[in-house]
Amino acid sequence: MKSIILQIAKDSRSASFELARLSTGAKNNALLRMADGLLKNANAIKEANKKDISAAKKKGLSIAMIDRLTITDKVLKTMSDGIREVAGLPDPVGEITRMWKRPNGLLVGKMRIPLGVIGIIYEARPNVTADAAALCLKSGNAVILRGGSEAINSNIAIAKVLQDACRKQGIPDAAIQVVPTTEREAVLEMLKLEEYIDLIIPRGGEGLIRFVVENSKIPVIKHYKGVCHIFVDESADLNMAEKICFNAKVQRPGVCNAMETLLVHKSIAKEFLPKMGRRFKRANVELRGCKDTKKILSYVKPAKEEDWHAEYLDLILAIKIVKDIDEAMDHIAKYGSLHTESIITSDYSNSQRFLREVNSSTVLVNASTRFSDGFQLGLGAEIGISTTKIHAFGPMGLEELTTQKFIIYGDGQIRK
Repeated sequence: MKSIILQIAKDSRSASFELARLSTGAKNNALLRMADGLLKNANAIKEANKKDISAAKKKGLSIAMIDRLTITDKVLKTMSDGIREVAGLPDPVGEITRMWKRPNGLLVGKMRIPLGVIGIIYEARPNVTADAAALCLKSGNAVILRGGSEAINSNIAIAKVLQDACRKQGIPDAAIQVVPTTEREAVLEMLKLEEYIDLIIPRGGEGLIRFVVENSKIPVIKHYKGVCHIFVDESADLNMAEKICFNAKVQRPGVCNAMETLLVHKSIAKEFLPKMGRRFKRANVELRGCKDTKKILSYVKPAKEEDWHAEYLDLILAIKIVKDIDEAMDHIAKYGSLHTESIITSDYSNSQRFLREVNSSTVLVNASTRFSDGFQLGLGAEIGISTTKIHAFGPMGLEELTTQKFIIYGDGQIRK
């Protein structure tokens, strides 16, 4: 096992040097081949996915996990579209982001360059295989993909299509590699190889991410969980608020950008909550509320302290009535996970305060938390969401997969 992982890492390092020199055209042509290949090979990919779904059901995995695992024609189309969008985005590699002149005549600048080799460790999310490969290729990075046992057949089938596309473009096979085993030992070996791997990005549950952070010698980009809030302010358009809150909780509850806690201004709670509560109830959402919420909605379960910390990833919602925007922001500061928060308001001053003062990686005004997603934000796809501020914060796209080096033009200057 150790020798296999070491060889994969060495091959990735060699490939990364070639990738850093690729032209934008070569990268884009490979990406378009990848996008076409996913659709042309849809049947083979879905057949492989059926094996994973069958095994997942036998293991008794949760509905949320199976939802993330399932590949449909729609999912494949989204994956393909994401790769095409990445191909259409500006190439960050080689971009000069700043230039300034020193008194001695030196012209100093900063240029974007790839990070090098990126290791992705993820669970039952086969779409990550395509998203990560596309973003890494366009940003000039080699990628090592280590998916979970739940999606091993799907990941191998997708990766084969992507590797074939690269091969036809003359790009080395080692640009995109899949770890061929699901044993945890493989992850532990990867996390030791700081000489060959520049960055680790884990995607999955909090347990996986904490395991990676605790065992890695390599820098890790992460978010532990998404405890996302929506605050319905006293000036909110309540029809708009109802639509947004319902979407944020119900559209896809098993993802990290789904709303987990609803905060409601006390002055509109009696008007807003009964209608909102009925709609949630019809959608089989279990509601857990504070004492004031229970006075309005007698059927809700009493919320406990742990509910304010909870990432349910299910049709469960915590509700708290607050006296004003300050209490709402204080609640978010105490219980939030720096992921995504939204305010529904018609008050410009409050919207600007919320944007400035809420310390999360994505903050929205009058929109669903579900938009905290690289594809939705125009990044083409995302390689993950970071709630750490070094080296990226929020959904990570192409620019976040590069770093910057200093470049200097001189005409004979020496230091005195």
